[in-house]
Order: sequence, then structure tokens, then C-alpha cells
Amino acid sequence: MAQTVGDSIQQGNDLFKQGLYDLAVIEYTKAIDANPNLASPYNNRGVAYAKSGSLDRAIADFTMAIANDAKDAEAYSNRGHAYADKGDLTQALADYTTAIKINRFYTKAYNNRAIVFYMLKEYDKAWQDVNTVKAINGDTDPKFIDMLKKDSGKIKDN
Repeated sequence: MAQTVGDSIQQGNDLFKQGLYDLAVIEYTKAIDANPNLASPYNNRGVAYAKSGSLDRAIADFTMAIANDAKDAEAYSNRGHAYADKGDLTQALADYTTAIKINRFYTKAYNNRAIVFYMLKEYDKAWQDVNTVKAINGDTDPKFIDMLKKDSGKIKDN
């Protein structure tokens, strides 16, 4: 019986969860070859590439996911993370901001954008994102909050 696109994606996900990123890439590539118009296999393969340290390949795949689904907030957030890992904080901010515009409740994008603002020493903007996460009942890493408090000079609990 022939493997379907969904089977390839599931197999890739299973391999990814086991930390077998190179094998997951092969399965996601099968899904892409079978249907290059889907966003999810590009996004998933991009995450596998990022986990393997192939950030340029990851960014290319996240870009293809976005081309296939311009409303894919996760692909924007993932691409933002890859850009941040490469040190391109301006592009990371742009992608996190787009992810938030698509899904204003996307706490992961707010948290990641707060970290980039922190790296840029834009502490007020970092606090805004942290407070937004709190307002939508999300969680922010307490260690990050402590660093932000210390480096921004804020003692009060935000």
C-alpha cells in the first residue's frame, strides 16, 4: 500500500520526537514531493533542519510554508526563531510581530519577541510582551523574568 502525504508527515513527526532529525527530514521531504502546496511539511522540515543546526535550510523551508499559507503564524514564529539564532534580530522581530498579528493570543511569539527586545536592551518593549502573555494567561520563564527585572532596573513585579 502506498504511503500517503499524511503518513509521511506522521512518520516524520514520530522520528522528530525521537530526536532523529535527519530521518524526519527524509519523511517530510516525501510529503513535500507528493504535495508541494502544503505548509505543514515545510514547517516541520524547517524545525528539523533548525534542530540540526541548518538554519539557512530551516529559513528557506519556513519561507515556503509561509508562501503556501500566509496565515501560518507558527511558520512565522519558527522563522523568527531561526533568524534570532542567526543573529538577525531585526528580521526575527518582524516575523514574531507578524505571527502576533495573525494570532494575537500566540504566547510563544510574544515570549520570543520579548527575548529579542531584551537582547536589544529595549526593556520596556520586553515588559510589554511579558505583560501581554500574563494578560492572556500564558507563562513566561521565571528565569527570564528575573533577568529582565535585574537588567531593566525594575524591582516591582510586572
